[in-house]
Amino acid sequence: MQPRQLRWETLAALRTSSKGQLSYCRHWLQDEDILEGCMSPLVLSPYSGWVLDRVVGQSAPEIAPARSPTPKESTLLPNRSSSLEKIASGSRQGSSPLSSTESSEAKGNEDLSLREMDREVFSAILPSKVTEVEGCIWMYEEMHRLKGKEGLRQRQEQQEQMVRAVYDLASEQLKRFDELKELKQHQEFQDLREVMEKSSKEAQGQQEKLKEEHRHRAKVLNLKLREAEQQRQRQEELERLRKEEGQERLRRLYSIQEEVLQLNQQIDPNYRHKDLPRIDLSAYSNRGNQICGLVSGLIRTTSERGFPTQVDVANTERALQEMRGLIASMQQEIAAAVEEKRRRDEEEERQKQKELLKKEQMKAQTPAPAQQPGGKQQKEGLQVKAEESTMQWYQQLQDAAEQCVASFSGISNCKDNNEVKKIKTDLQKAATIPVSQISRIAGSQLREIFDKINNLLSGKSVQSGGRTVSVTQHPQGLDFVYYKLAEKFVNQGEEEVASHRDAAFPIAVVASGIWEIHPRVGDLFLAHLHKKCPYSVPFYPALKEGTSMEDYQRMLGYQVKDSKMEEQDHFLKRMSGMIRLYAAIIQLRWPYGNKQGTHPHGLNHGWRWLAQMLNMEPLADVTATLLFDFLEVR
Repeated sequence: MQPRQLRWETLAALRTSSKGQLSYCRHWLQDEDILEGCMSPLVLSPYSGWVLDRVVGQSAPEIAPARSPTPKESTLLPNRSSSLEKIASGSRQGSSPLSSTESSEAKGNEDLSLREMDREVFSAILPSKVTEVEGCIWMYEEMHRLKGKEGLRQRQEQQEQMVRAVYDLASEQLKRFDELKELKQHQEFQDLREVMEKSSKEAQGQQEKLKEEHRHRAKVLNLKLREAEQQRQRQEELERLRKEEGQERLRRLYSIQEEVLQLNQQIDPNYRHKDLPRIDLSAYSNRGNQICGLVSGLIRTTSERGFPTQVDVANTERALQEMRGLIASMQQEIAAAVEEKRRRDEEEERQKQKELLKKEQMKAQTPAPAQQPGGKQQKEGLQVKAEESTMQWYQQLQDAAEQCVASFSGISNCKDNNEVKKIKTDLQKAATIPVSQISRIAGSQLREIFDKINNLLSGKSVQSGGRTVSVTQHPQGLDFVYYKLAEKFVNQGEEEVASHRDAAFPIAVVASGIWEIHPRVGDLFLAHLHKKCPYSVPFYPALKEGTSMEDYQRMLGYQVKDSKMEEQDHFLKRMSGMIRLYAAIIQLRWPYGNKQGTHPHGLNHGWRWLAQMLNMEPLADVTATLLFDFLEVR
C-alpha cells in the first residue's frame, strides 16, 4: 500500500472516530463564546449524512472484487449497511436543521465556499478498508460477547448446582442438629423433673417439720400471751387500786389542809382580850403558820411525785394533831388567864372590903399583885418569830421603800407626758444596763461600771444608748434611779447568781462600793431583798385572816402565775441566789474606796442573821439550804 493511500485511510479513520465527529471552527477567535462547544451535548455534524452516502456508494464496488464474504460477513454487511442507512437517513433528516441554522446564522459567502471544498476533498477518500476493519472488529466483539454469555450461563448453572448441593447438605446437617438438640432437651427435662421431684419431696418434709415447730411455738406463745395478759390485768388492777388509794389519800390530805387552815384562822396573833391585856398569842400564831407551811409543802411534794403515800398521810395527820393540840393549849391558856383574872378580881374585891374596914391601911403601900402563873413567860428552846428589834428594822426599811416610791410618783405616772416618759426610760436604762453587764468574768470592766453608776448617782452626765443622761433632768430622777438600781441588784442575785454562783462576788463588790458612797441605795437594796426573800431578815410571815392562799404564798417568797405556784426547786434556787449575794456583800468591800471607813453592812450583820436563823424553828428545805449557801460563800 502506498504511503499516500495510508495517510488518507488514517485520515478517514480519524474522521469516523468520535473525536473526528467534533466540529472545528477555523475562525474561533472571532466568536464571543469560545467554550460553548465544550459545554453543549455531543451531536452529529449536519454534513454527516452526505458524507456517509458518498462513502457507502464508493466502498461497495471495491469490496466486491476483492474477496467474497463469508456467511457471517454477509449477514453482517446488510446489518451494517442498514445501520449506515439509518444514520444517513438521520443525517438527511438533520439536514433540514442545517439549512435553518445556516439561514439563521447568515455567516456569509466565505463559510459556504469553505464547506464545499471540504466535501470535494472527502469524496476522494476510499473507505472500503475502514469498513472492513470495523466489520471485523464488530464481529470479533459480537463473537466474544456470545462466548462470554455462554461461559456466564455455564458458570451460573455450576453455581446453582453447587448452591443446591450445599443447601441439601446444610438441610441434612440442620436436621441432625435439631434431632440432637431435641434429644439433649429431653434428657435435661428428665433430669430437671427428677431434681424437682426430689426437691419437692425434701421441701414437703421440711415443711412438715416447720409446721410441727410452728405448732409447738404457737402453743408456747399462746401460753406466754395468756400469762402476760393475766399479768397485765393484775398490774392494771393493782394500779387501779393504787390510784384509788392515792386519790383517797390525796383527798384526805386536802381535807387535813383545809382543817389546819381553818384551825390556824382561829389563832389571831393580835388577839387581846379586853379583860386580859397581858396575854400574847403570837407564839401560837407562828407555830400555826409553820404547821400550815409544813402541810402545804407535803402536799406540793406529793403532787409533784404523783400520789401521796401512807407516810405522807401520817405526817399530815400528826401535823393536824399538833395543830389541834396547839389550839387546845391556846384555849387552856386563855381559860387559865380568865380564871386567874377572875381570882384576881375576887382578891381585889376582898382587898376593897379590907380597905373599907381599915382606912388607915389604905394610905399604906398596897400589896403587890400576885405573880401570874399563866402570864407571859420566856419560852425555852427554838423561837417561832423574829426579835422585836429585827422586826422594827424590817418595818423601817419597808416604810423607807414605800416613801421612795411615793417620792417619784410623778415619773411613774407619766402616761400622757411623752417627754417625762422618755426621761424615765433613759434613766432606767442608765441605772440597770451597767448592772446587767457585770458577770463572773467581768475583770477590769468592774471599775468602769462602778464609775458609770457612781457618776449617774452623783448628778453627772453619762452616756447610755448613744444619749446623754443625768438625774438632774427631772426633780424626782435621783429617787427613781436609787429605787431601780437597788431593785436591779436584787434581781441579779435572783437570776444571775442563782444560775452562776461565781457571779455573786463581782456583783457584790460593785454593790458594796455603791452602798458605801450612797447609803440610801443600801437601804433600798435591803428592802427589796427582804420583800423577795423574807428569810434574809430572817422572818416567817404569818397567815392573817382574810389573806388568800396566793397572797400568802407570795409573802413567803413564791412566784404565783395564773394561780399556779412555782416548783420547789426553782423557789430554792432563787432564794439561794439572793442569800449568796447578801453573804458576799457582807464580806466584800470596794477595793478602790476609803479603806479607813467601816463597812456599810459588815460581818456583825452576818453573825446576827446566822444566830437568829439558828435560833428559829427550822422550815423544811428552806432553812438547811439557805444556811448551807450562806456559809459556803467565802
